[in-house]
Amino acid sequence: MNEYTIMIVDDEPDILDLLEKAMRLEGFRHIIKIDGGAEAVEACRKTEPDIILLDVMLPGIDGYEVCRQIRQFSLCPILFLSSKNDELDKILGLAVGGDDYVTKPFSPKEVAYRVKAQLRRAEYQRKTKEEPAILIGALKIEPDSCRVLKGEKELSLTAREFEILNYLAKNQGRVISRDRLYETVWGEDSFGCDNTVMVHIRHLREKIEDRPDSPRYLVTVKGLGYKLVEPK
Repeated sequence: MNEYTIMIVDDEPDILDLLEKAMRLEGFRHIIKIDGGAEAVEACRKTEPDIILLDVMLPGIDGYEVCRQIRQFSLCPILFLSSKNDELDKILGLAVGGDDYVTKPFSPKEVAYRVKAQLRRAEYQRKTKEEPAILIGALKIEPDSCRVLKGEKELSLTAREFEILNYLAKNQGRVISRDRLYETVWGEDSFGCDNTVMVHIRHLREKIEDRPDSPRYLVTVKGLGYKLVEPK
C-alpha cells in the first residue's frame, strides 16, 4: 500500500493539506500536490501516479478538461472532487473518463476508502496480465495490456470502460444485470447505479459498435441487463 503514488489536484491549500493528511494516516507515503490544471497534466506525464484526486473547479483549464487530456496517455484511476452536486455534473465527470465522483464537503476518511477501492480494482487489472486475449467478432480484448482492438485499429477506452468490456467478455453470452455489473466493476453497493452504468455502456458502444444505436456486440436484454455476443 505504501508504495502507491497519489496525486492531489486542488487550488485550495487547505483541501490539499487535509487530503494529504488523510492519505498519510492510511499509510500512503508518496503524495504529490498540484494546484493547477495544466500543471496536473504535465505532472501526470512525468510521475505516472497510481491515482489522481482531481478538483473540478481549477484555474486555467477545469478538471473535466484535465481528465480528457490525461486520458489521452494514461488509464490511472481519476476521482473527481467537486462542490457541484448536480447529477449532470456527475455524469459529465464519468463521461470524460473519471472513475468516481465525490462532492464537497466530504469526509476525508471516505475519500481515503474510495482511493483504496480504486487501487484494489487497478491491482486486479494487473493480476489479469497472464490471461489470453479474448476474440469476439472483430474485437480483440487483451487483459495483459488492457488493450482493445477492432480489426487493426486500437480503440481508446477509459480504464472503467475496459473493465466493463473485459468482464462482459469473460462472461460472453451471459446476461449481466446492471446491479451485478456495478458491484463487480465499481466494487460498491449498486443502489442508484442505473445512470452511471448506462452512461458507460453508451460510451462503450460508441467505441466498439459500427452503429451504436443498433448494437451488434453489446446488446441489451430488456428488463434483465446486458450481454456481449458474437455479431451475426
